[in-house]
Amino acid sequence: MSFLTALRRISSWMPVLQRSCTRSCQVGARATCRLLHTPDHAHAVNTCQRQRGATSLQTRAFGLSAFRPKSTDDLGSSNGFHEEGEDEDFLEDSEVEELFQQQIPAGIGEEQHRVFIVHPDVKWGSRKQHLTTAELMMAEAEGLVNTLENWTVVDKMILSTKTPEKKRIFGKGNFQTLTERIRQTAGITAVFVNVERLTPLSERDFEEVWGVKVFDRYSVVLHIFRCNARTKEAKLQISLAEIPLLRSRLKNEMANLDQQGGGSRYIGGSGETLYEIQQRLLKEREIKIRLALERLRKKRHLLRSQRRHREFPVVSVLGYTNCGKTTLIKALTGDTGLQPRNQLFATLDVTVHAGQLPSHMTVLYVDTIGFLSQLPHQLIDSFAATLEDIKHSDLLIHVRDISHPETASQKVNVLNVLKNLQMPDRLMNSMIEVHNKTDLLTNYESAELAALPISALEGRGLEQLKEAVEEEILKATGKQILDLKVNLSSPQLSWLYKEATVQDVQVDADEGSAVVKVIISTAAHGRYKKLFGSR
Repeated sequence: MSFLTALRRISSWMPVLQRSCTRSCQVGARATCRLLHTPDHAHAVNTCQRQRGATSLQTRAFGLSAFRPKSTDDLGSSNGFHEEGEDEDFLEDSEVEELFQQQIPAGIGEEQHRVFIVHPDVKWGSRKQHLTTAELMMAEAEGLVNTLENWTVVDKMILSTKTPEKKRIFGKGNFQTLTERIRQTAGITAVFVNVERLTPLSERDFEEVWGVKVFDRYSVVLHIFRCNARTKEAKLQISLAEIPLLRSRLKNEMANLDQQGGGSRYIGGSGETLYEIQQRLLKEREIKIRLALERLRKKRHLLRSQRRHREFPVVSVLGYTNCGKTTLIKALTGDTGLQPRNQLFATLDVTVHAGQLPSHMTVLYVDTIGFLSQLPHQLIDSFAATLEDIKHSDLLIHVRDISHPETASQKVNVLNVLKNLQMPDRLMNSMIEVHNKTDLLTNYESAELAALPISALEGRGLEQLKEAVEEEILKATGKQILDLKVNLSSPQLSWLYKEATVQDVQVDADEGSAVVKVIISTAAHGRYKKLFGSR
């Protein structure tokens, strides 16, 4: 790559990031300085002024492409939570969309790719996979690529390695074999190395040797997220998760400049090198996104408090990606607005759907993002606020695709993620395990007696599941279902409507009484007996 080309690609970051930085200083300088522990907002304003003086370099937008998500659904309507004294969000919907569309890491957004997949089969050491096989890991990698529209797998290769920590991952002989295979396969536009993250140095070296774009699991999964993003929060989370990719790309571009003697030049008399300016702009962009996400988190906390006030029990439905969570929630609630898709990571946002249990108690089912083996921890961190909702549930339902050949290792993976999220013991101990997609198996039998076999698609086993959910919800919330006889001339019935959930009223007009079926907490029942006796 020539010096001028590399310089143009890097300098073209500035106009996009400048727009974000300028508004951040105008609207959010006070909060930005608070986060940076500066005494006032002068530093933030001066930062933007210096940056505006450093943006005379201009060329084509770095990393832009013709890619557009498969859906052009409007952004979600929720705005950031407004703190006292703050008049507006850091990022409005139009800014989020601009940020989301314009700063796509280079190469990932191409409309189509013909992909060669290589899976490093680690023979021993800490990186060796014990819960799965190389063949199943390759199948999952293929599934990731096939999830993307217009991406196809043209060839694949499992290659053993004893040195996964090395720059080229494979030994000299195996790397040469891989390189020859790639060069001999016609039409390849990208290589997917099926590891969690490639270092910037490895990525750059592979691209130079193979002459095509190189992806790792982080970049591929993140691109799938990008294709499925709908709401403002999901787009912000994805923009945050893309920053490590942008930093890696920046390091590679600066390495090209340094080789040609241009990477350490100062720009516009600002006292900063081009690399320092770009790093600072990325940091300011990251701060701005995190602040906007924090406001949305506070808003979600407020909504959660309102749900608590109304005493609606919350059931979080979780599991490995594409296990059938959305299909199950649709079957349990009858919500016709839910459109399940046979696709990895079809759900990125927490969505809540009301359903009724056998006692007619209303519960809220929460649909959550799917889990994946070797899901890069930085992606989990970016979506931590979304996953935080799980901790505040009254009950968890773990859905397993029991027809999948790796269902056992998928279970282990989900449980490990829940452990890393420090899920409360009360939720882990009461969690209901569901074996879904039994319709795909003949003569299904399970050695796990506590698990409930269902087919969400065909509606099998759902009544038993609802009964199990009701039983656990009553335990978790300290509520009970009672038939209470009330005198209609007393305030008993109105008190029950106010303090409990009335399910049914059977009136005896001759006696002037009624039998009332209620869901009531132990504390409220105690107050009832104290006021009206044990009737």
